Amino acid sequence: QVQLVESGGGLVQAGGSLRLSCVVSGRTSSNYVVGWFRQAPGKERESVASIRWVSGSTSYADSVKGRFTISKSNAKNTVYLQMNSLEPEDTAVYYCAHRAMGAPDFTSWGRGTQVTVSS
Repeated sequence: QVQLVESGGGLVQAGGSLRLSCVVSGRTSSNYVVGWFRQAPGKERESVASIRWVSGSTSYADSVKGRFTISKSNAKNTVYLQMNSLEPEDTAVYYCAHRAMGAPDFTSWGRGTQVTVSS
């Protein structure tokens, strides 16, 4: 079983920055993917960014490209999401999730952290 714990959310003004953290623990496979997702009130959950643990390769949603950066610390088993130039539309609960490489779905999820961007 894999556990994920998010932190770093908060209230920030438009144009500001936040860094989210996701600590990964438990029975991870030798190679896996960690993704950040978000869900705004009344909207479906959407993928924001993901990173492959071994290669470090990343992918981003078009809406956050150039503003958000996903990274990892192997030593701390932590994945980060640096969010710059935040917009009110980024307001949502942000979740991190884990899936094994080759698995079709993310099967382990954190509880989420709230990000609120004021205009």
